[in-house]
Amino acid sequence: MSAVSLGALIRAHPRVGAFLATFPVPRPDQIGLEAWLDGLGEETLADLGMTRSQILDHVRRLQQEDRQAGPEPVQALTILGGRDKLGRAEAVELTIRAGEIVCIVGPTGSGKSRLLADIECLAQGDTPTGRRILINAAPPPPGSRFAPERKLVAQLSQTMNFVVDLTVAEFVAMHASCRQVADADVVAERVIATANALTGETFAPTVSVTQLSGGQTRALMIADAALLSASPVVLIDEIENAGVDRSRALDLLVAEDKIVLISTHDPLLALRGGRRLVIRHGGIAEIITTSAAERANLLALERVDAGLMDIRERLRRGERIDEALEPWT
Repeated sequence: MSAVSLGALIRAHPRVGAFLATFPVPRPDQIGLEAWLDGLGEETLADLGMTRSQILDHVRRLQQEDRQAGPEPVQALTILGGRDKLGRAEAVELTIRAGEIVCIVGPTGSGKSRLLADIECLAQGDTPTGRRILINAAPPPPGSRFAPERKLVAQLSQTMNFVVDLTVAEFVAMHASCRQVADADVVAERVIATANALTGETFAPTVSVTQLSGGQTRALMIADAALLSASPVVLIDEIENAGVDRSRALDLLVAEDKIVLISTHDPLLALRGGRRLVIRHGGIAEIITTSAAERANLLALERVDAGLMDIRERLRRGERIDEALEPWT
């Protein structure tokens, strides 16, 4: 590895460059990696939090992964049942395909978030439920479970807070750069415009991410997951109270061929999924396929929701709501 200059190494393996860029020390392009590490000294390496051998091993692994063929596209995710909180077996083998929405319903505390957590970590019988998750009908490779840069699953939790002091444009551009996408600035503009289309509270690219409201943050993360994230599986835990256009958000994710699982109490969301998983006592108790009659009821519920949204906007504008309201259904 020392025969190759750092500049040539980074040009051949951009992920190596991204890894080395996390170290806040000068990095001359003309010397080799081992010579550069030798010149840092033990004290500097200690400040970086990695030993010389750990850095070399990680760089070798990144190079080896680059040489391997790209991963097979994720076409399906399968949940193999484990057991509920009472120790009873889940008689479940559920396969979800790309572009499909599956909703998870059940009382608070029933175990919806546990199911999402099992999927997020691609459980292999090593969580309290004993569930197993298959990717394309096979156990996932270990790297896709534990290596952050190869995660197959993106999760949007109920509460999301930023701790970095960046503008929205800087944050999204940084993510685009890490993904090594072409025209990172153009992609960042598209992500921000899409996020603003999902929320009633638009925001400028120059605003700090720490100043975004909950709805704005969730909208930005949904747009980012759909348009920029490489993760083919998206998990959403409660979107209904986030001030986001729910239907448009789900349409966006499905259009990008994501596998979407969403935990919800909202009938508008639950009936948009092709199937819904009913959780009781920590286990999947039932799988319901959305019927044609439920689809028809969804249209009626959307009219009700549109009427309520109109009233909310009128109240924000300071208008009175004193006319006789007609039933929307």
